[in-house]
Amino acid sequence: MALAVITGASRGLGFENVKSLAALGHDIVMIAKDSDRLSLAQQILQSQYPNQKFTTYAVDLEDQSATRKTVELIAQQQPAPEIMILAHGVMSEKMSKTLKTTDAEWRRVMSINLDSVFTIVNGLVPAMVEARNGRIIIYSACLGRMSGPGNAGGLAPYRISKAGVNALVRNLAHETGLGARGVLVDAVCPNHSRTDMGGPDAPRSAEEGAATALWLATREFNPGDTTGVLWEDNQIVQW
Repeated sequence: MALAVITGASRGLGFENVKSLAALGHDIVMIAKDSDRLSLAQQILQSQYPNQKFTTYAVDLEDQSATRKTVELIAQQQPAPEIMILAHGVMSEKMSKTLKTTDAEWRRVMSINLDSVFTIVNGLVPAMVEARNGRIIIYSACLGRMSGPGNAGGLAPYRISKAGVNALVRNLAHETGLGARGVLVDAVCPNHSRTDMGGPDAPRSAEEGAATALWLATREFNPGDTTGVLWEDNQIVQW
């Protein structure tokens, strides 16, 4: 079975992507921070999809050293994934404007939202590139755009970390040939969804928020199609 690696896999958008890909026949490597919640998610999924394999790795992605060790372990123990969906992330404190953010808050958000993305990509994507077969989807945010509505300051660590994700996606996509070598790299804006981060009053369900990432992971890609951009509802949005 083709393997998918998914972070934030115990809940929210990541969990929705795990369910959808398992239903399509993929084995899943599930990465999340809370080992108990991750184990429970694994049990639920295994009961629903008994023919699929769900392997869990619990790690605090704020800790770059621990993240690197976990990534190295996955690379040793698992075959090259065909799909990678990085769905983890944290919001910054509401009052975290650039001139009011503490060092600790800046480092917390950057470590989770950007540094860990680099570490996971750096450790696992080379095998996908060597296999010339891979779909890499990283959850970003429309607040990380450099243009458009909602880009007027505030939530500085979050916005800047997501702008960094967008830059990483664009850079990596060009480095891997914009799909010509069999690897696609894209960012996705899930919009405001009902997750632990989005809250219970968000207008979209977690399933709706996760739909574009699933489409990117499974879409047919032909020469001349676009990769290396930010997507929202299956459409390219300027960033």
